[in-house]
This record gives sequence, C-alpha cells and structure tokens, in this order.
Amino acid sequence: MAQGMRRLGTPIAVLLGIAFVGLLASSWLVNREALRHAVETQIRAVTGLELVVKGHIDVSLFPGSYVSFHDVGLKGSGADDPALRVDVLTANLQLLPLLLQRFEIADVMMLRPQINVTREADGNSNWTPFIETIARTMRPGPDSQMSFSEIRIQDGILVYEDGSHHASERLDDIDLSLAWPSISRSFAATGQFDWRGQRIEGSISVSDFLAALSGDRSGLKMRLASPPLKVAFDGTVANRTSALMEGTLTVDSPSLRDALRWTGQTPLGGGGFGRFALRARANVVGASVALTNVNVELDGNTAEGVMTYANNGRQALQATLAADALDFTPYISTFRLLANGARDWNRQLFDLKALSTTDLDMRLSAAKVTVGSSKLGRTAFGANLRNGVLALSVGEAQMYGGIVRGSFGIARADTVADVKAELQFNDVDLQACANEMFGMSSLSGRGNLNVSLTASGSSPFGLAQSLDGSATLQGRDGAISGFNVEQLLKRLERSPLSRGGNFRTGSTPYDSLTVAVKFADGVATADDIRVESPTARITMTGTASVPSREYDFKGVASLLSAGNAGNGFELPFVVQGPWEDPLIFPDPESLIRRAPAAAPLLDAVKDRKTRDAVRSVLERFTGGGLRPAQQDNAPQADAPASESPTKQN
Repeated sequence: MAQGMRRLGTPIAVLLGIAFVGLLASSWLVNREALRHAVETQIRAVTGLELVVKGHIDVSLFPGSYVSFHDVGLKGSGADDPALRVDVLTANLQLLPLLLQRFEIADVMMLRPQINVTREADGNSNWTPFIETIARTMRPGPDSQMSFSEIRIQDGILVYEDGSHHASERLDDIDLSLAWPSISRSFAATGQFDWRGQRIEGSISVSDFLAALSGDRSGLKMRLASPPLKVAFDGTVANRTSALMEGTLTVDSPSLRDALRWTGQTPLGGGGFGRFALRARANVVGASVALTNVNVELDGNTAEGVMTYANNGRQALQATLAADALDFTPYISTFRLLANGARDWNRQLFDLKALSTTDLDMRLSAAKVTVGSSKLGRTAFGANLRNGVLALSVGEAQMYGGIVRGSFGIARADTVADVKAELQFNDVDLQACANEMFGMSSLSGRGNLNVSLTASGSSPFGLAQSLDGSATLQGRDGAISGFNVEQLLKRLERSPLSRGGNFRTGSTPYDSLTVAVKFADGVATADDIRVESPTARITMTGTASVPSREYDFKGVASLLSAGNAGNGFELPFVVQGPWEDPLIFPDPESLIRRAPAAAPLLDAVKDRKTRDAVRSVLERFTGGGLRPAQQDNAPQADAPASESPTKQN
C-alpha cells in the first residue's frame, strides 16, 4: 500500500507543479488590459451598473488573483451621478478558469463604500434607475450571466435623505455580506452597522430577488437586533404602487422608554415604559402599519386586540385592547400633586413636550385596574391625544364600591397646562373616595359626587391657584369623625361655660349630607353644607383656600327637640385651619350669653380691648380655639387662674 501511495503521489505532484508553473507563466503572459475589461464587463453584466473609475487599477494573479479599482463610482444606465461610490472595489478571480485564460469573478469586495439615498416628494429616489437596471439585468435570457455569488461591504456609510418629511439618517461602519443570486433566485444579506450610537446586527432573506426588484410578491425574512430593541419579520413583500408587507411581526425591548428615545421619540411622563414585547400579524402599506391578533406586554401588563400606526409627517397610533388586569401605577409614580411634606402643593414644572409629538387614539378595557392605591373593578376608558390635547374618558369604572364616569383633559399652551375635569361618582364609598382624592379620612358613608373643574398652570401649585368650577356631594348613612355633635351640644346646653375638655373625639352620625361648592381662582365657596341626623343638624357656609389648603367656615349645630318639631339648643361654631387637621371650636360669645352669670358681664364690657381680654380668658376654660396638645402643654402656673373663674361661675 505504501508503494502504491508513492506511485500515486508522484503524478499528483507533477500535475500540481505543472499547474503552479502554468499559473506563474499566466501571470506574466496574461493581457492585463483584457483582464480589466473582462472584469468590468462581468460586473456590468451581473449588476447592470456602469463603473466610473477615477483612480488607479491594481491587477494581481499570483499569489492572489484579483483586480482592484480605486475611487470607483457605480451608476445605472441613464443616471447622471453615481448612487454608489467606493474607495476600493476588488474583484477576486476564480482559480481554475484563470489557468485556461478565462476571467471569471468569484466574489466582489467593496471597501469604504459611500451610499447616498435621496427620496423625493413623489416617492421616487436616486436609486430608482439603479434598481430598475439591476432588475432588467437579472431577468432570465440567453445573455444572462451570473458569474459571481457574493458581495462583501466593509466599513461602509449610508446616508438617507427624505425631502418630503425633511428627515435624514446615517448608518456607519457597515459590514455586510450579500449572497448574490447567482445560482438560485434567492438573496440574503447578513452583517452589522452603527445607528445612533448602537451596534445593530441584522439579516435579511428574499426568496425571489428578481420578483422583489420588479415589485412582485416575494417571501421576506428580516431580523434586527440591538441592545435597546429587537425586531423580526417573517412574511411577504411587494412594491407595485407602494411598499406592501404582510406577515408576523415580533418586537422585544428591555426598556421601551430607552428604545423610544433611541429612535428619536419622546415618551410620556417620567415613569413606566419598561419591559416591552409585541407579537402580531402585520400589514404594512407605505408608512402605515395595521396589526391584528396583537399580543402586547408592557411593564407586566398584557393585553390583546388590534393596533394601527402611521407616520405621514406626523405619527399616529390607534389601538383597541382588552386585558384581564392593568396596573397604571408605574406611569403616575413620578407625578405628585403634593410636595414631599404632604402639606403644600408641588411646584415642580410640568414636562409637556411629549404632548406635541404623537397623535394617540386608544380604547382599553380590563376586568381589574390598579392606579396607585386605588383598586378598580371592570373598567372601560379611552385616551385621545391630538395636536397637543390629551383627553381621557371613562365610560364606566367600578370604583370605591360604586360607578365612576367622566372625562379628564389636558391641553398644552407653551409650558402651561390647561386642565378640565368632568367626573361623576355614583353610590361610592365616601371614606375611600375622600381619602384617596383629597387626603380626608374623617368622612364615611355612601353617596354621589359630581365634579366640574377647570384650571391652568405650569405646576400643580399653579393649577390650584387658578381652579374654577363646582362640586356637589350627596351623602347618606355615614358619619363625620373627629367630634360628636350630639354629646357636645347636650353638655354645653347643661353648662355653657363648663370646661369643654377634648371634644375632638368620637364621631357625628348622619342620615343625609349635602355639600355644594363653587370654585373661583383657587377659592372654594360653600353656600350650602348640611348634615342631618335624627337628633342633630349642622349647617355651614364659608370658604376654603385651595392653594393654602385651609378652611374658614362658620356654622350652626342644633339639637332637634322631641318629636322633631323644631330646633332645640343651637350652637354657632367655627372651622379653621389646614385640611388635614382643622380646628373646630364653638363661638365663645354665644356660650357666654347663655350663661346667666356671665352674660351681664359681657354686656357691661364696652371697651373692645377689655372685651377681647375677657373673651380670651373665657375661651381658655371653654376649650375653644385650642388644640388638645396645646391644652395639655399649657403652663402649670395658669391652672389656678383658669380654675378660679370657673368656680365663680
């Protein structure tokens, strides 16, 4: 066997030696001008493009067989300027045909190509003749030659200009490998490029390249992957009058907010828009995308439905989606009406730029909705954003144990937000409603609340200063915590000047509650506040400052006489101080007049200073105007002084 291998190796070595000598001789005997002409002819035959060579030409046959053209332009027939410029275009030659003095290109490499694509307002571009030339050349026929199968692009640049939309884009450091359809009709490209500071890996596969160039239907598979966003499409493409794509679209992003910023969009608000995934059946016509069988996930929320997107000079998104559960907490987490101290309105300026970039028309329905600490049942609502005006409408929402309907609108005027709210709360739990909406926990019961408000400002504090509108509340079968009117009135009826003590405890039950408030320039005026129970009645009027969040009310509390025939003991009182913890104290003058021993003393005091001093002393032992903490912390030296008048009375 060893002898046989030696006998076989000898002729093989001889043949290789002859081939080497022949190749070496060919490198000296070949007509380099004929080689250059043959290469140019093959490139023209395969692509249909003319070479415009401005630089020198390198020809090498050994050890590498190639022809390199420097400073080259490629243009279609009839085109004035090249649509593609290349620093170095190298055509690598096939080895075996070269031994037979035939020049056939194996592959083509383009170093530092500069691709300029300009789209006119009519939809045509400078590449239209370029593509038409390639399509004509690739049609089957007796003169068709497909003599090379790969084109490589290294360190390329693509500049896209859209004159109709005044947009421009640039791709840098393009490294691509194009599988030219020399044998089959398919076309494939894989590689990488830089766009807006991110490296993108991509691949594209066309099942019938000639049909795609001619505008006929062809299979298309496309993948794009970058750190902010991944996109995949599997379907068909056609381009008769406009681009048409049909197939399955998949989009995935670890942060939709980062992906939107990367693509030049401005996301709404400062929270949410994190993990995002979408899968749908897509129908793309020009700049419009219609999605059916949509399954979309955003920030843990999953919904199904249909969506459409269009970019005809202005972006527009329409969607109708349904979900089992939605959580909007991430989108309101950065929006705070109150400052950190929870006492003053937030003065941070609104960011309204996102209201002017996109048009939105969305319909959502869900079995459960969470908004911060609020839990909603079955809810249907819509969002419409057009020309800087955002309108939110609630068709019906199960909230606070009742039904909520209404609308909320925000219009942008430079840096100022014009806000309008129309809300109706029917048969809701007043304690939950008042606590979450106004930060008030002293009211319980059930009732109806109607709110119609308008405001304008660049911050929550600015909105509070300009608040206008009205609000009405009808409550039933509840209570107002913090004081017990019936016990207080009975005690003061027996002894008007007895030490009031801490009467800010207990609760006042009611059968019906009526509140009517009008807002003007941030001041709420209450002309009709009534609280009625079988044993007592409360009426109040006054104002409340929305910017400072303070009450200034006066009212009358009445004990109802037996049989409900009329009012018994009546006590005027005052409500003043902050919304979170107001002061509630009886009118001292009315108490003094009801005391037989003290009333003549008050009439005898004519001097205002003296009267105020006496009233101040009386207020101290009646408990009016003092918080319990202030009474507990009063100096011990004052105790005998406060007890002495009590004994005299």
